Amino acid sequence: MEDLKNKGLDNVDLLILAILQREVQISNAELARRVNLSPPATHTRVKRLENEGYIDQQVAILNQEKLGFDLLCYIFMSTNIHQEKEIEELENSLKTMTEILECHCLTGAYDYLLKVVIRDRKGLDQFIRKLNKLGISRIQTNLSLREIKYSTVLPIEESSKPE
Repeated sequence: MEDLKNKGLDNVDLLILAILQREVQISNAELARRVNLSPPATHTRVKRLENEGYIDQQVAILNQEKLGFDLLCYIFMSTNIHQEKEIEELENSLKTMTEILECHCLTGAYDYLLKVVIRDRKGLDQFIRKLNKLGISRIQTNLSLREIKYSTVLPIEESSKPE
């Protein structure tokens, strides 16, 4: 992995990123205290990190079960589509489906992996029927029984340490 410091990030930048990815609602004053900078200097760094694309977005992560989304599914899909325009149309259709939390193009036996949240089995059936209309040649649906680990935190502290 390319050293993060070669990307123009110093230890203070990395510390700011490490704190923000765990505590997005931290005040600028508290963040400044933790990284040992003045609040204006900290604010400037955070804005620079945002402008340079190191911070994509700041969001609230909702509890899917409390909101009635009882099924978390991982769907492997294959397609016989090989023309660039048709692939682009398929991927644009997938991007518009609100049930899809993540969509990854894969190597190996399947072309795509979807992480999908659905309220119930009836909703899953409807969703799979919607996928089939896109010209999918093979679908394998796996239901998550329970979550062992969930995180959005990148291991930037470990990757910035010298070996």
